Amino acid sequence: MERRMTFDGPELARNAANHAALSPVSILKRVERVHPELPAQIHGAIRRNWGEVAERCKRLASALAKRGIGKGDTVALIAPNIPEALECALAVPMLGAVLNANNTRLDAATISYILDHGEATVLLVDTELSAMAAEAVAQSGRDLLIVDIEDREGPGGDCIGMLTYDDLLAEGDPDFAYALPDDEWDALALNYTSGTTGRPKGVVYSHRGAWTNAVNNVVTWEIPHHPVYLWTLPLFHCNGWCFPWTITMLAGCHVFLRAPRADAIYDAFADNGVTHLCGAPIIMSMISGATKKRDFPQKIKMMTAAAPPPASVIKGMEAMGISITHVYGLTEVYGPAVVCAEKPGWAALPIDEQAELKARQGVAYELEEDVLVLDPGTGTPVPWDGKTQGEVVFRGNIVMKGYLKAPEETAKAFKDGWFWSGDIAVQHADGYIDIRDRSKDIIISGGENISSIEVERALYSHPAVSLVAVVAMPDEKWGEVPCAFVELSFDATEEELLAHAKANLAGYMRPKKVVFGELPKTTTGKVRKNELRKLVRPQG
Repeated sequence: MERRMTFDGPELARNAANHAALSPVSILKRVERVHPELPAQIHGAIRRNWGEVAERCKRLASALAKRGIGKGDTVALIAPNIPEALECALAVPMLGAVLNANNTRLDAATISYILDHGEATVLLVDTELSAMAAEAVAQSGRDLLIVDIEDREGPGGDCIGMLTYDDLLAEGDPDFAYALPDDEWDALALNYTSGTTGRPKGVVYSHRGAWTNAVNNVVTWEIPHHPVYLWTLPLFHCNGWCFPWTITMLAGCHVFLRAPRADAIYDAFADNGVTHLCGAPIIMSMISGATKKRDFPQKIKMMTAAAPPPASVIKGMEAMGISITHVYGLTEVYGPAVVCAEKPGWAALPIDEQAELKARQGVAYELEEDVLVLDPGTGTPVPWDGKTQGEVVFRGNIVMKGYLKAPEETAKAFKDGWFWSGDIAVQHADGYIDIRDRSKDIIISGGENISSIEVERALYSHPAVSLVAVVAMPDEKWGEVPCAFVELSFDATEEELLAHAKANLAGYMRPKKVVFGELPKTTTGKVRKNELRKLVRPQG
């Protein structure tokens, strides 16, 4: 038999001319070169173009490098949606360092654990959050370089660091020469889960995965060049679902809100020409339920995740000229990795039927290799009948590297070559996934994951509590909130337990209601949370 042609000879080898690491670090360089004059940041009275933002990012990276920060170092951030948070997302990866953007709603004890577990060397913190941050640093015992971010659009607060963010920028070189990572599999970000099984887990992202999902967002959402993007989604959520890099790639304009409010959102729509935004269903309810609204001429696209939005809310938003795209994902898959892709024929359907279809989670992102619902016992796909339940699994380039310092947890999550999400769903005949339940009793409140176990532990520390179970209770504003069912060993009031929770939990994690009485149990003594859920959810 004649020898076949070979395509792996030395003349076809990988080299610097034909191969570069896939990384978000490439993105800013092109935007600065091509569109330096275009608007990049709007934050209250602050206006900056891409040339100015690129210089600030290079100064930040340079200043950190001069202070010894480099590959593998963790740079922690505690800040709301402000320009500095975006600049950290663009600048920290230039050094090969790892950005750890933290949930601003966490308490000091949890932040302390994260700083210690992630071995942070730098902490940048908005002064509004300085008191909590100072307590967290003290509890962690870490020797950190602390940098105070003094946002002129913020409420102020005490400085706790060695220097301010502006001082740090002044130390940096505006012509700092940065490079791509040595390997696109290098770590880029460290994001902590909400601790749905107790301690939060550190999810590690790669440059390759972040770049892939940044591009994915463009393809999946059909975003044109120069979008105007409103930051209602927290930048700390999965690195803002990779949108810091997506919008920058398209030379778009980032419009910042420290905290989402209906009036500020409508002002951004009307005054800044916002074309895109993301957020939990609570943001949709905030927009549709606003008492004072402003007209805006442009069409707007909104991407929403977390608990499925009610069909009635989707219908109302669409009537206002805001098109809804429903997505689903987890921290472990860089945010959204499943989209309710709209089929061409849907537009001809009655609006109620369209809304019902759009409330499903959907199908894999274009650049995710595969998403299925598998039988967790056999590892085989469930029938696509819209009835048979299984676990949602993912495979592809937008799946995390793994859990930091947790090899057993990582191996469990990656069983049989899939990432097992723990979410229970069915798959319809058209392949679209529909979430039916959440394993591990996760409560999703305003887009935040809450561990029922963690809430239960806090209540158990009250001496009067002998048994407690926490479940999700529907809430008009937040979607879901924790409700605690409690058996007492001696008398205590609801007010006492709520005050105890206030002293031990972050605000969003506290139960909003306490119900006293004997808890339903199985024959083995396990609390039947399914029965408790029926008590707090409307029947029908």
